[in-house]
Amino acid sequence: MPDWIVGVDVGGTFTDFSAREVSTGAVHIHKRPSTPDDPSRAILDGVRELQEKTGIAGEDIVRFAHGTTVATNALLQRKGAAIRMVTTKGFRDLVEIGRQVRPLIYDLQEDAPAPLVSRSNRLEVLERIGPSGEAIIELTDAEISRLIAELKDGPRVESVAVCLLFSFLNPSHEQRIAAAIRSELPEVYVSISSDVQPEFREYERFSTTLINAFLQPEVGRYMERLKRAVAGVAPNAKFGIFQSSGGIMSVDKALEFPVRTALSGPAAGVVGAAAAGAKSEMGNLITLDIGGTSTDVCLIRDGETEISHVRDIAGFRIRLPMVGINTVGAGGGSIAHIGPDGLMKVGPDSAGAVPGPACYGKGGDKPTVSDANVVLGRLPVSLAGGGLMIDRDKALAAVRKIAEPLGISELKAALGICGIVSSNMTRAIRAVSTEKGHDPRDFALMPFGGAGGLHAADVARSLGIERIVIPASPGILCAEGLIEADLQENFVFTARTPLDGALDALNEGVAQLDEQAQRWIESEADGASDAYRILTLDMRYVGQNYELPVVVERLGNSSDLPAVDILKEAFFDAHLRNYGHVDRDAPVEIVNIRMRALARLAQARPVSSVPVGPATASEYHDVWFEEDNPVSTPIYPRNTLEAGFAMRGPAIITQFDSTTVVPPWASVAVDSALNLIMEIDHA
Repeated sequence: MPDWIVGVDVGGTFTDFSAREVSTGAVHIHKRPSTPDDPSRAILDGVRELQEKTGIAGEDIVRFAHGTTVATNALLQRKGAAIRMVTTKGFRDLVEIGRQVRPLIYDLQEDAPAPLVSRSNRLEVLERIGPSGEAIIELTDAEISRLIAELKDGPRVESVAVCLLFSFLNPSHEQRIAAAIRSELPEVYVSISSDVQPEFREYERFSTTLINAFLQPEVGRYMERLKRAVAGVAPNAKFGIFQSSGGIMSVDKALEFPVRTALSGPAAGVVGAAAAGAKSEMGNLITLDIGGTSTDVCLIRDGETEISHVRDIAGFRIRLPMVGINTVGAGGGSIAHIGPDGLMKVGPDSAGAVPGPACYGKGGDKPTVSDANVVLGRLPVSLAGGGLMIDRDKALAAVRKIAEPLGISELKAALGICGIVSSNMTRAIRAVSTEKGHDPRDFALMPFGGAGGLHAADVARSLGIERIVIPASPGILCAEGLIEADLQENFVFTARTPLDGALDALNEGVAQLDEQAQRWIESEADGASDAYRILTLDMRYVGQNYELPVVVERLGNSSDLPAVDILKEAFFDAHLRNYGHVDRDAPVEIVNIRMRALARLAQARPVSSVPVGPATASEYHDVWFEEDNPVSTPIYPRNTLEAGFAMRGPAIITQFDSTTVVPPWASVAVDSALNLIMEIDHA
């Protein structure tokens, strides 16, 4: 019976593949360089290579899950569509005014990024929906005709964003405008804010809708092209796209709402990390996903990832449910340079996949983090199973370019590069732990990505973390997360209500969301099982500017909310956990009702190849952990480390998709789940 699932994650340097057979749990992994000019080339070439290597027939692939960076890269590079915006008369400058927050609080010269649509391309219509959803100024047919004429007479654009005041309460005006544009300008994409994210706060809703319109043509063309190509190599596969909230959506939904894919790949890694931690019965984790271009960190508590609802990406505000990931420009390809102050800096610029670090021998000549690791003896001579050979001489030459101006040795420069990049990662982890009331010492660190194991010990030691968990295939974990994920859809209903009496209006909103979720389950979750829903309330003290999401426990199929006292206690607990204090006498209100619908897809517990011992060092290398003297360090192939194996550092553990460094001040063991457990000595 054909039942293979393939997950494909496109990164800045490598494209990763994981294939799992549902009936047996058999797993195959693959890795190949990314093709930034057209990510779909690496995907298709990699699928063919995976099939040649494993013998999986295209007809036997039943599900194809993809984590994409196309939307993220388009935002970072501002390479999206030419767009126009339609908004309520008098409000076309709202997207430029924003929240009047400076991007760098101490830099008075730094401007906020320019909006994605110029002022001349922001059109106004005479209409007005009021704060209760009533039509204060009706939108007339004549006004719509005038708008269409203005759109036709203006510059040619690929996409239009329609953002009207209070459309989340009454979307009729937006819907009429969108219908007219689609009828008169059928070649133009249309995004309306009441569809993209129907909740209050105009700036965030408008900004999110603008981003969706900006991305739709570019992402749409990519998705359509990839959809056709995947149908050619896997004709029976259902094609799903990973979204920022941590679940799979249909490719058609991704075409409609590409803004939901802004954190597609990194979010998949968090899902994979939670699954890997569960095998070792570890629910409290801090993830450290180090790729070629950036590092993503996230906090997982009791096996659940934290979800945020507002995020800035490339300086643009997005209000959507997203896994709470913090990203810094620190990866294996991050370039070291000397700043204006004469001090060494690392990142955020990256050598990426092309030309890549100097040690890859593909034309790169700038000193990167990977080159520093090569100089220090921490990287083996071949990567990706021999698909990429390392050139130490070129790494030395690159690092020399920054060492000589500083008047230091190549070794000291390399140690400095690794130290700086580890400090950048440490700060990123503090942002998701210490700054949110969590003590990182209460969590285990889970490194993954191609370079996660190289820097994990240094990062853990600087944070006081005692335990590191390295999954079986750390370099492919994002692709494995794509296989582990459920189908998911999120719904929201704004209902600002004091929490001091009857909850009739809120219960009515919950019932509406229940109905929407059920329709989605019936239409989108065909073939899935165990569909379920999670209800969350956005709550705050009256007078507060922002709210906290509070997960509500419900019994059975009832749509009724718990009693007021129970809801208040849940909010007090959340407030105490996040801010360290609580006022039980202050009035509380509910702002939004959110419902997440999930449907479990067919899964199988992965069965990896059993290591073949005994564990024996394949060779010894000189490795520098300090500048003074190298340490003769054994190199262990990970596929020889059986469950129960334990040893004291130093050691370097190599495998197809990643390398793990065990310093002299650490020990490592293999548990029954075949995860590596590293224990850190702290002075």
